[in-house]
Amino acid sequence: MPPFILLASASPRRHEILDQLGIPHGILRVPAPEGEDEPRLPGEPAADYVRRTARDKAERAAAWLAADGRPEPLPVDWPAAWRNAPILCADTTVILGGDVLGKPHDAADAADMLRRLSGRDHEVHTAVVLTHQGAFHEAVSISTVRFQPLTQADIATYVDSGEPFGKAGSYAIQGRAAAFIAHLAGSHSGVMGLPAHETSRLLARLRPD
Repeated sequence: MPPFILLASASPRRHEILDQLGIPHGILRVPAPEGEDEPRLPGEPAADYVRRTARDKAERAAAWLAADGRPEPLPVDWPAAWRNAPILCADTTVILGGDVLGKPHDAADAADMLRRLSGRDHEVHTAVVLTHQGAFHEAVSISTVRFQPLTQADIATYVDSGEPFGKAGSYAIQGRAAAFIAHLAGSHSGVMGLPAHETSRLLARLRPD
């Protein structure tokens, strides 16, 4: 049986992917730090940004758990062991021409991102970090996604659906935006937010030889 882990993310997509893989897990709802959400450092390359933010999440989650944080739901089958369970974190970034397209601030911001993505290739980087007993193991999934050309009506209808909000790059590949994807080279689950292959390989490190 796979080891019980703690997922430091409230994302239902990541939760569903772990369920798909048969990984028993609890959810850590770690309070977000004050200030701007995951700010990019001056001059920081986009590919380095996603790795750093995932590592930062893992460090915050480990510290929060050590300070008496608790998973949801509390795993009754592991009355004490869950405090020593591995913690899994991930961060997903949409990169277009070196620019990081984060979560939209409002409808206008979402529409602007979708116009920029229209008819173009972009990259989706998802960094995964597994921390256990003070060690950190990391992996990155990189996918290339091409959007079909989008009309103003396409964009307006999609934004009105509410789906872009809370999503990096203002779209969800597992939702209505699937119709926009003309080509995908890489990991569908990675674009969703948790690459199944890379995650499974990291978790395999926990198994005894």
